[in-house]
Amino acid sequence: MLNKVIMIGNLTRNPELRYTPNGTPVATLGLACSRKFKQGEELKEEVTFVDIVVFGKQAEHCSQYLLKGQGVIIEGRLQQRRWETEDKQKRSKHEIVAQSVTFMPKRDAASQDTGHEVTAEEGAIEDEHASV
Repeated sequence: MLNKVIMIGNLTRNPELRYTPNGTPVATLGLACSRKFKQGEELKEEVTFVDIVVFGKQAEHCSQYLLKGQGVIIEGRLQQRRWETEDKQKRSKHEIVAQSVTFMPKRDAASQDTGHEVTAEEGAIEDEHASV
């Protein structure tokens, strides 16, 4: 089976960094991806909001260098988390577990910077951390 997702979009908020009980850094990002399409004679835009989870050094890099509104390319896998609330309601959510995050150039510096990619190897992502 194949579970691979590639998304390009802008951050909807600053990354939030926390640590697991064993000390692994975990960053959560909000990503907005839009697509434009024509409906009849009208040009429309649809925006999809996705939660991203990043582990290891890659999470620390994202927290240190990324800001709301900045463009990124996310490559990873889709994951569904399930849990039960205190009042016994079942909840679930889909998110992307990033294996690489490429920082897009800032809009005013687009001609100077080609972006910086932090890969899973550099970020030391391990699948066992994916359920955090």
